Amino acid sequence: MGTLRGAASQWRPCSLLGALRARGARFRPSRRPEGDVAERGAMSAIFNFQSLLTVILLLICTCAYIRSLAPSLLDKNKTGLLGIFWKCARIGERKSPYVAVCCVVMAFSILFVQ
Repeated sequence: MGTLRGAASQWRPCSLLGALRARGARFRPSRRPEGDVAERGAMSAIFNFQSLLTVILLLICTCAYIRSLAPSLLDKNKTGLLGIFWKCARIGERKSPYVAVCCVVMAFSILFVQ
């Protein structure tokens, strides 16, 4: 989708917005703040793939570290919604060389590519 330009404000619709408009949904866009972030097209970590990977890597590393300090915190919640943290800790423990390589690659990407 292209950028829509108005006299007073500028906004960029996301793909979800386009899908909702195609179904006939009506709503008014909010104004974005002016400045550098608005020009780059600010996105949340859910819609930006690199940010999503960064959040997942940080979650895995944090859960593995917490489990190494206090295993009883994560071991008592192996199922349910809090079981996600136990699973992330397990991934961090068993796949630690791969997680470490991913962290180094992500750090290089964030520092030097962006």
